[in-house]
Amino acid sequence: MKHTRWLIAIAVFIAIFGVSAETYAQDPKPPSNSYKILPGDILEVSVWREEDLQREVLIRPDGAFSFPLCGDISATNKTVVELQQELSQRLSRYISDPVVTVSVTQILGNKIYVIGQVKRPGDFVVNPLVDVVQALSMAGGGTPFAKLNDIKILRRTNGTQRAISFRYDEVSNGKNLSQNIVLQSGDVVIVP
Repeated sequence: MKHTRWLIAIAVFIAIFGVSAETYAQDPKPPSNSYKILPGDILEVSVWREEDLQREVLIRPDGAFSFPLCGDISATNKTVVELQQELSQRLSRYISDPVVTVSVTQILGNKIYVIGQVKRPGDFVVNPLVDVVQALSMAGGGTPFAKLNDIKILRRTNGTQRAISFRYDEVSNGKNLSQNIVLQSGDVVIVP
């Protein structure tokens, strides 16, 4: 039964993250760049052969959700695999060898904000690998009055906010591409 559980976990992992079985067999830990669950995300949680333990859950603003027989579970910054393992461990007190599947059905917690002199300012739900140029594109690009070489990205880390400079002309000319950083959830792109 444990062998079956591992095979199902590997199949789910491959389906979600596109990792080959050979890679997973060599190192069963999820890749470090695996998607981390965020508040606002919607998950589908199901336990095989347990109809009453299949439901869609919303990750609350505090980063947790409630699930039968498990109580409150903190999900923020955990991967799908880590969350499956925790649910399996908690459910094993009540169910013999539970097979838990967790799927991210909507990534609504990964929001960035683009404000200022852009055509469509606002908040954008994005995949986890959106950079500054892509965010500007989603916002429709700059207005004729935009100062594209004075863009700032505001990022909050551990309660401290910092500003990161971005010069559009340098990136569009293929220079200093390292400033075209991948945005994190909650980042604010300000176009003066």
